[in-house]
Amino acid sequence: METQLQQLYRRLLSCAVFRGVLAHPVFSHFVSYCKGSEPLEKLNTYADFTAEIYGHGGNLTELVKGIVFSDENVYVKGVAHGDKLSKNVLDSARRELATLSDFAALKSEDFAKDMDISVKELPVFDSVNAHLGALYEERLKNIQKYGYGIFSSCPMFRLTDDRQIEAIASADKITLDKFVGYEEERRQVIDNTKAFLENRPAANTLLCGDAGAGKSSTVKAVANAFFEDGLRLIELRKDQLRYLPEVMAKVNGNPLKFIIFIDDLSFNQNDDNFSMLKAALEGSASAMVDNVVIYATSNRRHIIKENFSDREGDDVHRNDTLQETLSLSERFGLTVLFSKPNKALYLQIVKELAKRFGISMDEKELEIQAESFALRKGNRSARCAEQFINSLL
Repeated sequence: METQLQQLYRRLLSCAVFRGVLAHPVFSHFVSYCKGSEPLEKLNTYADFTAEIYGHGGNLTELVKGIVFSDENVYVKGVAHGDKLSKNVLDSARRELATLSDFAALKSEDFAKDMDISVKELPVFDSVNAHLGALYEERLKNIQKYGYGIFSSCPMFRLTDDRQIEAIASADKITLDKFVGYEEERRQVIDNTKAFLENRPAANTLLCGDAGAGKSSTVKAVANAFFEDGLRLIELRKDQLRYLPEVMAKVNGNPLKFIIFIDDLSFNQNDDNFSMLKAALEGSASAMVDNVVIYATSNRRHIIKENFSDREGDDVHRNDTLQETLSLSERFGLTVLFSKPNKALYLQIVKELAKRFGISMDEKELEIQAESFALRKGNRSARCAEQFINSLL
């Protein structure tokens, strides 16, 4: 006669829509447990099972929810793309979600009973009863905010050297309320992003200006701020721009919205990546994707590194060539300039940061030390202010 765990094992083996989730170690360890016949073998595989749960926070239900919600399968992709799914697929998905709900609700006591030992002899994990079917349907109704697959649980991604999109595990968690100054500059980026998320006209955006003013941090903070609204960020290095059409093709049709982020952008003359970015900014047929916008940062207003020799060459059409290189920045629909802060703004940033971190110091002394620190660094900037506060801490 089958035990409760053996029945659940058999039901899991019949999963087809959610077949991909079974590759996760927590399911593999459960399968090994159910296949075991010797008491010590079962105890050992149970410990592997529990260790996997501990490695993800200690709650089996939350772990299974995360695995199921991030699974790319025919059901979720069909809903995302507006496809008509067959009754067989829909029935299988509902049945499998019920099975996965029962799996997610397993308790240490269930294993203790199966092994006929006291639960006090086992490492214990947490779980709750959760109706994954209802939760999954709710996510499908709001798939433009939740997304699916790799994009369902992380705000920021990057392109690997083998051209795969991967989540940035240690992504910057900076939030918009952490900034001091540059409110108008950030407002422009925020308003453009809101328009993008609301399917209103939005512009590819260049954030340019002095180093340390918060350009890159602004983009990342915006990505974090609008994660729950369905915004994701994919970072590309400048040398990866030739893969821009490929990245856009991968996210084309996805219900989420994507910022392609290029940090510290600049080109040398005759750079092959120049034409690829130019095509994307001009919206060529091969580069135009409705759910993608490009945000780039640069310390150069005109992006192209230009020499005096470029102005005095023997090119008959040198003026046209010069204008072509200098006008790349003009192809961004929105350019936001982050200027070096003046003394007043620099000190305002220092004082606000000091207040946030609980630094108690006479205001005049704080200003004198902050100015001295900036003098040693060679310039005033928001980054310099943050470094000064860190030095006090």
